[in-house]
Amino acid sequence: MAVDGARAKTASSGGRGRVTITDIARRAGVSVPTVSRVVNGRSDVSPGTRARVEELLRRHGYRKRAAAPGRRAALLDLVFNDLDSPWAVEIILGVEEVAHAAGVGTVVSAVHGRSGDAPRWMRNLRARASDGVVLVTSALDPVLHQELRILGVPLVVVDPAGSPALDVPTVGAANREGGTAATEHLLTLGHRRIGLIAGPPRLLCSQARRDGYRAALEGAGVTVDESLIVPGDFRHESGFAACEALLGLPEPPTAVFAAGDQMALGAIEALRRRGSRVPQDMSVVGFDDLPEVRWSAPPLTTVRQPLAEMGRVAARTVLRLTRDDDPDPPRAELGTELILRASTAPPPGTTTPSGITTPSGITTPSE
Repeated sequence: MAVDGARAKTASSGGRGRVTITDIARRAGVSVPTVSRVVNGRSDVSPGTRARVEELLRRHGYRKRAAAPGRRAALLDLVFNDLDSPWAVEIILGVEEVAHAAGVGTVVSAVHGRSGDAPRWMRNLRARASDGVVLVTSALDPVLHQELRILGVPLVVVDPAGSPALDVPTVGAANREGGTAATEHLLTLGHRRIGLIAGPPRLLCSQARRDGYRAALEGAGVTVDESLIVPGDFRHESGFAACEALLGLPEPPTAVFAAGDQMALGAIEALRRRGSRVPQDMSVVGFDDLPEVRWSAPPLTTVRQPLAEMGRVAARTVLRLTRDDDPDPPRAELGTELILRASTAPPPGTTTPSGITTPSGITTPSE
């Protein structure tokens, strides 16, 4: 049986010593082929032995090399919580574009939060010796972060769920400004009862978009009505349910800002099923500018966040880190832009108020 002879720095020696697969086998009290099977993700190892070997691999910072010593695997890992959204596709396109141009492959994974997903992904990453990791919309698990540090694998977080470690570069969008622009646009049209279908509160992007909504209302002297803020989870179904809840209020809103395009499309479907017209009976604004919203009925006014560019920036950053270059800047925040389409209009029975300045950063597309 061929045995992987790759080597890695040991965490304890600070890079001065080297540990081999033979060393790991001796410490674990198993054969070299057994360690090789664990390293290569084979299933024909007992759970107890696998756990003992994996602990030693982690402790000594073992990292499999797919080629000769000193040669990189030329792989980036791109990790999502879920892959069931066109939002994820846009990020993938950006990362893959940069990686392909650099001659680097991309491995896309989903870690769904189940207990075994993260350890399994970590085993696979160690086996394929990826050069770097781009983690998308996830909380940075301290154990995972520490293991990546031991392995010497650089990490960049896109749209972090919570505050990341200070030494981890991040890439995000100007979510607060986008939320403000969306709400100001509706205020400019004359709306005063504006509902918010918010994203999951644990996500920083959701918090920022909600803060932008509040800031716009307060800036216009409109009291924030908490009953008009309904939580969602960025999926169509939650937008549908949230809009139903808003329509069931004694005084429903005349406009809705959904903090994600898929929720906005869900809201439009809820209105359609009730026989309400968009924008004649209710205006709807989304957030993301996913490709599909240009073809919705009606085409959706939304806040464009540069998802593909966020992927490109993340990939360029992690590739710089593989060369031991410092990221510049370590915290990248890309601009958002309000895109006007046909889903917004003045409230029913009114016209656009005069004397109100249109917010800056608005683009009317030609399509």
